[in-house]
Parts: sequence; structure tokens; C-alpha cells
Amino acid sequence: MLETTTTTTTTTTPADGEPVAAPVERVTHSPVRDVTLPGGAGILALVTVDNGLDHTKPTTLGPRGLTELRTVLLAQQQRAEDGEIVAVGVTGKPYFLAAGADLRAAAVIADAADARALAELGHAAFRLLGEMSVPTFAYINGMALGGGLELALNCTYRTVAGDVTALGLPETFLGLAPGWGGCYLLPQLIGVRRALELILTRPLANNRMTDAAGALELGIADALLHPADFLERSIAWTADVLAGRVRVTRAEPEGAAEWDAVIAGARAQLDRRLHGARLAPYRALDLVAAARTSDRETAFAAEDDALTELMMSDELRAGLYAFDLTSRRARKPAGAPPEGLARPVRSVGIVGAGLMAGQLAVLIARRLRVPVLMRDLDDERVAAGLAGIDAQVGSLAAKGRVSPDEANRIRASITVRTELATLAGADLVIEAVTEVLALKQRVFAELEDVIAPDAILCTNTSALSVTEMSQHLRHPERVVGLHFFNPVAQMPLVEVVRTPDSTEEAVATAFAIAKKLHKTAVGTRDRPGFVVNRLLLRLLAEVAAAVEGGTPVAVADTALRPLGLPMGPFALLQLVGLPVALHVLAELHEGLGERYPLSPGLERLAREGRRVVGVPDGHGAEHAVDPGIQDVFGEPGGPSALDGPGVLNAVLVGLTEEIGLMLDEAVVGAPDQLDLCMILGAGWPLHLGGITPYLDRTGLSERILSRRLHPDGVANVPTRRPTP
Repeated sequence: MLETTTTTTTTTTPADGEPVAAPVERVTHSPVRDVTLPGGAGILALVTVDNGLDHTKPTTLGPRGLTELRTVLLAQQQRAEDGEIVAVGVTGKPYFLAAGADLRAAAVIADAADARALAELGHAAFRLLGEMSVPTFAYINGMALGGGLELALNCTYRTVAGDVTALGLPETFLGLAPGWGGCYLLPQLIGVRRALELILTRPLANNRMTDAAGALELGIADALLHPADFLERSIAWTADVLAGRVRVTRAEPEGAAEWDAVIAGARAQLDRRLHGARLAPYRALDLVAAARTSDRETAFAAEDDALTELMMSDELRAGLYAFDLTSRRARKPAGAPPEGLARPVRSVGIVGAGLMAGQLAVLIARRLRVPVLMRDLDDERVAAGLAGIDAQVGSLAAKGRVSPDEANRIRASITVRTELATLAGADLVIEAVTEVLALKQRVFAELEDVIAPDAILCTNTSALSVTEMSQHLRHPERVVGLHFFNPVAQMPLVEVVRTPDSTEEAVATAFAIAKKLHKTAVGTRDRPGFVVNRLLLRLLAEVAAAVEGGTPVAVADTALRPLGLPMGPFALLQLVGLPVALHVLAELHEGLGERYPLSPGLERLAREGRRVVGVPDGHGAEHAVDPGIQDVFGEPGGPSALDGPGVLNAVLVGLTEEIGLMLDEAVVGAPDQLDLCMILGAGWPLHLGGITPYLDRTGLSERILSRRLHPDGVANVPTRRPTP
């Protein structure tokens, strides 16, 4: 859906006849056929939006497709006025109503006039459904996202198939706002509180979707019908509505006071979370706020203004790049050996039964459906490990994510014992013991005497040298790093770490395991911290150095807010655990030198067991640093103290320097692999795109590295140079 191309064609807007530049699009057609409604209710003109391709190519709405849809609907409008038809219906090809706008068109627009023309074109087509002289019906037979859902919202009535799982307005997730009626029609239909759930809350919660039952409950759909004969049932329901046998009632939207209060609450929540770092969510909220008193003409014009502004923004281009990178392009990991080289894995061994090991065991048993053999040192640890696994599986069952039978299967497939021989039959063994190099070396040495000569050895280390870990083994070539992130089930990234000795078969097996576990794998060279921890710890080290140099902790804590990161640096330290973060920092200090300075203040906090952030405030706000920890850093001030912009600059300069070194060291094969790691492993904001194009846009890469990291832009999405 987000593939881009620089080849262009033109289409014509109905408003002024001027051509709109657009990439070659996968055109969605709008064939229409007449359907005789049951009971003598009359003729329904049924429009099917369909790109003519199979289910692997979603239906999207580009300029040519929208122009065709408008032409078809104008013809039906005339037929309705002539009395030939009593209603118009819209549906899609199997599995799709429409997956939204063809964002390839938006990605390459370079002129505001073209952006406005595309915005107006969507309204010009869709609004005909809401202004037809006969009722209009949307039959939502499959995915309806963004413009696809707005197509349905412009209709008078909506039915939805019971098996539809993907309805939503993901625009703010990408850097847009629902601009083809969504910000006006949805709050008018279901009320402002529920509308904001779809327009802001769910998109900003990692783009959560709504299913058919949810759409019915929210009031988006008027009827939920069985998918087996959905279209037939929808047509019969249409006849009943037209005959008055079915009456659709809808709740009135909130009154002025409640509407304004909901808007104010949403704005405060955005401020707490984003601190103004993103444009699109605020523009969407402004549109929804105005929807209570606006008429359709005014509201649609405001949506055109917002879409024009957002289509010209770096936020959209960054969002499209990041989305494409983490979806389509992530399915084919760069640098992965051919899949055919991967060894079959019929059982997996895990050394350790602690928190991380238990999470790995449940995930592997659930996804790979193979026996999982675990070993820990004594009966007490074995019992604790089994209890943790049982609690995890019980939680999955309680939330309905696995059936009772599946829960029992997962439990039965995991064995935890104290004998090392438990692991003898495993085809692949993952060590997940404490981050101490000597301990991990000993574990590998013991395993080598037990497991099969061709079994693969993996380490879940987050920063230690995999090469050093395996250097004393008889077969170091079968060792590879397989770094999962915590919590294992939720974090999508796995770093696959290749040593100079690792065979293609060992690396291919690691990539294959990650894929079967539904993870995105990125291959890295064995360098300290790999990718995510190396960059995150450089960020934290720069913040800590600023505080050690006299910057007040409160200033350092809020300095990175302009980036819109998911949490501040001290909240991140609290989440990771101060002892863990300091351990990794020490490893990087030893391996990479003074770019990673140690922090006596943080070390004292760890020794004293103190929290670095305050207690949760109950409102979802970012946890602020506890000002009381200032005492371990001494009195703030002095010649080295920085203000907020100074801290932000120090962090970005440090990250730029580190990224340049990582690319020089070939830690990964290309800058976009760093972007993928930071987005999926560190929560780098989607609206900034990857970290490397962000450094290009801001001019930091040229200032610090004397080169752009993406000289020709990224993924065919233009990267604007900073204004001098």
C-alpha cells in the first residue's frame, strides 16, 4: 500500500480542471450493477470498489480511482433524480472495502496546490454519498481503514460483516488527519468521546484496530451480519429499512459543555504525552472540536486545509518512511542468509529459568509448537521458573488469547529441570543467564559437552561480546547472538548477532526462529551494545554527563521532549532498572571508551536503592524525575551547566557521532537498519521517521559527519534539506 515510485501521471480535479501530479497508481475501479430489492422495494445501484487484483493487493484510493468513483456516483445521482433507483450501495472486493488512500500519491507531492487538489478530490467523490437524493448504504465486507472507513461514514447507513477485524482511522499514526469527512462525520454520528477513541486514542496506541463487534457497539455500524452471505443479508436489510420494517435510531451527540470538556481533556492528554512534538494529532483534535458547530461545507473546507498542510509536512513523509520500513520492508531482513540454509528446529533448550527465560519459553512453546527444555541450578529456581511460566500462561488464558486446551498444551510442552542433560536433545539452545561474561563462557563450555555437534548455540546477551563468549569453544562457528527485548511477547525486535566465526547455517537458523516467533530480525555485527543498547546508552550517557556537569536534573529530564519520545531519560532508567543500565554502561565504557562516561551520581543512587522518578500520578502522564535525587549530583550550576536546548543538542550530536561510527564499523549494512532497530526496539517516534533521516533533515549529519546519511532521500520519499 505504501510503495512509492517517481514515475508520474496526471488526473483532473472536478473543482477546477487542473491536473494533479500523482505516481502511477494501482487504480481502483467502481463498476455498478442494478439489484432488484426483495419485496418490490425497487432498484438498488450497487457500486463495488475493486482494484481487480487478488487479496494480497489491498484496494486503495488514488486520484484516478477517486475520479472514476465520483463519475459513477454522479451518474447514480442523476438516476436517483430520474426515479430509476431507490438507493445506492457501496461494497468492496473480498476481504476489503478499502484500505485507505493511496499514500504513494501524497508521498511525492511537492506543491501545496497539488496537495489541496488531492484533498478536495476525496471530498468531491465521497460527499455525493451523503448528499444523494436517495438513501445510501455502505456494506463493509472487509478491511476499512482511513479513507475506506470515511467512504462508509459518508453513507446514510452501514452494515458490517461479523468477521471484519480491521476498521480504523490510522491517519494520526502516520502524520495525517482523517480529512475526507472523518473528523466531522464521526463525532456527529457517535459523539465526540467515542470519535476521539478512533481518531486519536487507538492510532496513538500503536494503531490499534476496531473489529465488527466494536464498530456496532460504538455506533459506526447499524447492523452486524453473518459473513457467509453478508451481501445478500445486507441487501435484504436495505429493503427492510426502505420499507420501514427496520428503524435505525442513533444517540444524540454530547451537548456543548460536555463536548468542550472532552476536547479539553483530550488536549491535556496530548500535551502530557507529546508536549506539542507532533502536528497531526493536534490538527485532528482542532477539526473535531469545530465539528459541533460547523456545517458540512465549512467542516470539509477545514479538512481540506488540514490535509494540505499535513501532506506538505515532514511528519507525513517521516511517518510513511517509518511505516513502510517496519511493515513491508521488514518482512525481508537485509543481510539474512538464504532461508534454505536454516537447520530444522524440533526442540529448543533454554539455560536459566528466570524472568527472561520464562518469557522466551512461553513464546517459543506457543509459536514454534515444539518441546522447550529448560535447566536451572537448583530445585528452588526450578519451582520459581515453573510458577512464573504457569502465571504467564494463565494470564493468556484469562485474557482469551489462548484457549484452555492451548494453555494446557503450552504448559505440557515446557520442561524445567536441574540436570544439564535435560538439554541434550535440543536442536537449538539459548542461554539466558546473568550478564556476566565468565558465567556465560562457562555455560557454553558445559553445553558443548552435552548437546549434539550440529546443534546451534544462541545467547540472549544485550551487550556482551558474543565472539569472546564463544572463543574457547571447540565449535565457535555454531554460536550466534539472539537478543530479545523485554517484555519478550510485546517487543517486536530481535537483534541477530553474527561473529566472525558464525556459519551461514547458524545465522540463517537464528533468522528463521525469529520469523516463526513473529519477530522482526535485524542482523548486526558483534560490536559492543549491538544497535539499540549502544544508541540508547549513548543518549543516557549524554544526559547523565550533563547532570554531572551541573545541569539541574529537572532540566535534563524535560530536554528531550521536543522529540516526542515515549518517555523521558530518567523514566527510561527506571523502566530498564538502574543497576542493569549501569552494568551495560560499564560494558560500553570498557569497549568504546570515554564516549560512554561513567556516572558516580547514578551509581550512588543504585547503591542506595533509590527511585529516579516520582510515583505514578494516575493520569497517564510521563513520570517526572524525582527532584530529590539532585543531592547525589551536587548543587546545580557552574560553567558546564546546560539549558534544555543545550542538553538536546548534546544528545543529538552524540547520537550522530555514534551512528557515523557504527556505519563505519559496519555494525549493520545500511542506515535504514539502524532506523528499524530504533523504531522497534527503542520506541523512536514514528513521526520522526528513522533516526538517520531525522539527522539529515535537521542538518546534524552534515554538520557532524560532513555527509548526509541518505544522499538521495529515503525509500523514494523526498528528504528536505534544512533551510540555511
